[in-house]
Amino acid sequence: MQPGTEFPAQTYRVTRATLVRYAGASGDFNPIHWNDRQAVAVGLPGVIAHGMLTMGLAGQAVACWVGGTAAIVEFSTRFANPVVVPDDDEGTEIVISGVVKKVLGEGLVQIDVAATCQGDKVLGAAKAIVRSDGATPAQPVSM
Repeated sequence: MQPGTEFPAQTYRVTRATLVRYAGASGDFNPIHWNDRQAVAVGLPGVIAHGMLTMGLAGQAVACWVGGTAAIVEFSTRFANPVVVPDDDEGTEIVISGVVKKVLGEGLVQIDVAATCQGDKVLGAAKAIVRSDGATPAQPVSM
């Protein structure tokens, strides 16, 4: 992997059903993730996806690009904007893309990760440090 290497974008559909499943797995039943009235009452435009779900999807994309989670040494991000999930069968899509920013040495590279929803940046300063030696891309996993 060399600086400038771009990875194929991964698209993940997120519906209200996705949020229910994630709430059950994570134990995060905050009503802003399932109740429009509560979300609007705290100033949100509607129900939003869990930030850690969004981060997890970004991590899943990185794992697909580098051959699995074992190649990921470090992953960090900041949450830039919420992912609003409409109450319909379609939900919304989060698109994750990445580019090699720099080679760090000792078989490590930094990948800058971008995540957007409806054209809005939802993760900021997202980066992954990964092992590049012997990594082969895995097949994307659809959600």
